[in-house]
Amino acid sequence: MKHQSFTLKNAVIIDPISNTEELGSLTIEGGYITAVNGRSKGEEIDCEGLHLAPGIIDMGVKIHEPGERHKESFKSAGASAAAGGVTTIVTRPDTDPPIDTPEILEFFQRRAKVATKIRILPMAAITKNLMGKEISEMTFLAERGAIAFTDAFNQIADTKMFFQALQYASDLKVLVVGHPQDLSLSKNASATASKFATLQGLPSVSTVAEKLGIQRDLTIVEALNSKYHADQITTGMSLEIIRKAKLKGLLVTAGTSIHHIALNELDIANYRTFFKVSPPLRDENDRMAIIQGIANGDVDTISSFHSPQDEESKRLPFESAASGAVG
Repeated sequence: MKHQSFTLKNAVIIDPISNTEELGSLTIEGGYITAVNGRSKGEEIDCEGLHLAPGIIDMGVKIHEPGERHKESFKSAGASAAAGGVTTIVTRPDTDPPIDTPEILEFFQRRAKVATKIRILPMAAITKNLMGKEISEMTFLAERGAIAFTDAFNQIADTKMFFQALQYASDLKVLVVGHPQDLSLSKNASATASKFATLQGLPSVSTVAEKLGIQRDLTIVEALNSKYHADQITTGMSLEIIRKAKLKGLLVTAGTSIHHIALNELDIANYRTFFKVSPPLRDENDRMAIIQGIANGDVDTISSFHSPQDEESKRLPFESAASGAVG
């Protein structure tokens, strides 16, 4: 339909620029919007009250190329995204091997261009091999098209290394995306610490791990005046820290996942490994706090964190199963 003229009528048009949502029509000519609520041109398509909105941008998606195409390929990820109205995905670098060199990034970009029609915006690794030991070639990665830097679900435990990485990112004026968790507390945990987790007999982690993680990261962010995005804020007390950082004027944004606003810790009853995610699902009070944070504007992004796994990775005892869920 790229070169045709057609009008979508009887649609609920969502316009984030004017912050409106109202019934109307949209005319498209040659692939461009030429009129809103104007005269119909070409074929008329009755949307029957369905919503019409700009394409959704989804952040933090994992595509398992290179290395694990049996879990997810560009083709399958692109088709799934497009079917859900997602036209741009921001991808994580925790592939096999990780996207930590310009050469691997270039391969990733070429595959994306050939295999899918949706827009792919890659993030690159902060440290080589996501090990938190040595900073990646951030300058060359940024020049090659990395839109942000993250070690995905691997928080950099070495505070000195994280300080140096943020300092480098600040000099380059690039965004760092953190996954705030204190690794010494959260290592090998598969549930949020609670009476429920104890009854389930699952290794668990206190929500304090997230609080300590975000406090450390933001202390360094404030010292360096760096741009920083916390990818998944999942507790009320972490949200309060984010709120105070924004009031200070820090260049900080925060996101959460669809899982953490739609589900709570009770959803892992019967050891349903397809609800095992990182960080683990929280209690109902935290879930509601995050929803309120979205309403208040304290949470800036909601993402799928689409992390598909194969059956062999999920059909295991809960504590041994891989984290991740289809978003």
